[in-house]
Amino acid sequence: MEPSARRLWKLLEPIHAVGYFSPEPIALLKDAGYRGYWMGYFAARSAPLGVVPAEVVHAVFYNFAFSHVSRALPDAWGFAPPEAAHEARRSGAIAALRRQLGPLADSDDVARAAALASRAALGAPMEGRPLYAALRSLSVAEDPLALLWDAATLLREHRGDGHISALLTAGIGGRESHVFHALATGLSPSAYATSRNIHETEWSALVAGLRSRELVTDSGDSLTDLGRETKAEIESTTDALAATAYASLEPAEIDELIALLRPLTKAVVASGEIPGQSPMGLNLDDLD
Repeated sequence: MEPSARRLWKLLEPIHAVGYFSPEPIALLKDAGYRGYWMGYFAARSAPLGVVPAEVVHAVFYNFAFSHVSRALPDAWGFAPPEAAHEARRSGAIAALRRQLGPLADSDDVARAAALASRAALGAPMEGRPLYAALRSLSVAEDPLALLWDAATLLREHRGDGHISALLTAGIGGRESHVFHALATGLSPSAYATSRNIHETEWSALVAGLRSRELVTDSGDSLTDLGRETKAEIESTTDALAATAYASLEPAEIDELIALLRPLTKAVVASGEIPGQSPMGLNLDDLD
């Protein structure tokens, strides 16, 4: 059985991800003045950091090309401040969840799931986790559905910061991490052309770099034994680091949270707005 931290990530990630993919947050970011999807994305996700140079966002996000980040930042702040970006994404995500969940949105299950998830999210360690810490500095909602999204977002970025630490320790660079994941899972390189601006020339160079370290086979289409061992270690370390967020919950409460989230996440996924498998590393084929 998968570790609880990974099972919870699979269930919480789609709830968080409506802030990227659903029409409501995309529309509100446009209404706030941001030009194009990517300006809205970088403005909204980096908003808790405040007005910082593109270099900082590039470093914290880890896996985007600097040219991609710098086309959006700092220009975005000339249209609307970070507070507006955060509020647009947050309000839009909550509206999307309310639509996707229907009657479930106001259920006792949402309230209980939000209470458990927020206890974990607000008690997680901040050290070495810059994006989580920035989000943690902001207030969270009292409304249960809004609190659930806040908690899912905090826990997502807490895990993400830990994942970056695991990648760094394993010597896998940000751009390399996409190739490494794709070769491990069979995800097509085309998934990264739009989402991460990795095109054929860069992809081939990244494969060559991984091959030179004996992580990728000579054919360049799969991982070697060493590559698979490295990938497994990265994921295991990520799970271990993410698990620290759930130390405040009893084992029975973790099981309860998993059970409560499952129908909520399935309802979100049923909307068809969240990619079933994507560069986020999430495969939604099995939420059980």
